[in-house]
Amino acid sequence: MDIITKLIKQALAEDVGDGDHTSRATIPESAQGTMKLLVKEDGVIAGVEIARLVFQEVDEDIIMDIMMRDGAHVKKGDVVFYISGSCLSMLTAERTVLNFMQRMSGIATSTHHYCETLAGAKTRLLDTRKTTPNMRIFEKMAVAIGGGQNHRMGLYDMIMIKDNHVDFAGGIQQAIEVTQTYVKKLGKDLKIEIEVRNFSELDEVLHIGQVDRIMLDNFTPENLKRAIQLIDGKYETEASGNITLMNIKEYALSGVDYISVGAITHHIKSLDLSLKSC
Repeated sequence: MDIITKLIKQALAEDVGDGDHTSRATIPESAQGTMKLLVKEDGVIAGVEIARLVFQEVDEDIIMDIMMRDGAHVKKGDVVFYISGSCLSMLTAERTVLNFMQRMSGIATSTHHYCETLAGAKTRLLDTRKTTPNMRIFEKMAVAIGGGQNHRMGLYDMIMIKDNHVDFAGGIQQAIEVTQTYVKKLGKDLKIEIEVRNFSELDEVLHIGQVDRIMLDNFTPENLKRAIQLIDGKYETEASGNITLMNIKEYALSGVDYISVGAITHHIKSLDLSLKSC
């Protein structure tokens, strides 16, 4: 929660600067009022709790009456919450609240569509590190609200050996061996995942072992199914690359454990929301 509070403070500082001069110029300091968060298109709502923290940061006396919680399926015309208190405070918080909630709700909505498409398959949807700088914690929160699962948060909580690491290390065997040495020396319990781009690389990884998960990058659905059969449950499996809402179910039918889709955080449409006076 400390990092969330810090980021909210930064977002408010970016928007407010030395004061909301428009509101202060037009509205008496003593003015009190009520506003509502109005949904303007169907989707999955996310960021209600973040909105509460933003209002609290601006003015602890703002009262929030929540009608719909994070993860609720909303329709155009729904009211997510009401707020009441100082008009100046509510207007000062308005844009920061909407910036968080519109983007988070767009991500939750997109994630939900992918998860709906995967219904009935064992495959679970993962996000990636393709996120907006300083918004990752909120965007990954939105993925979870939409029904997806979070991959690693950053470079520090899991080892993922990708093509560039392999190339710079001098090959797959060298990359795995030095990684094992590093992890033992570090004394941290870090899962090791390695990316393979073809069957030759997959065969090499299967021969060497010493990893927890194999990422099959840019495999066709047919080749992915064959690769899953070769791995035969010995390691966790993940598919990535050129997987869209239109073809994800075809990939899932291979029996792969996870599918990671960067688009659910970096290629989404924000959900249209508005804070209106009552």
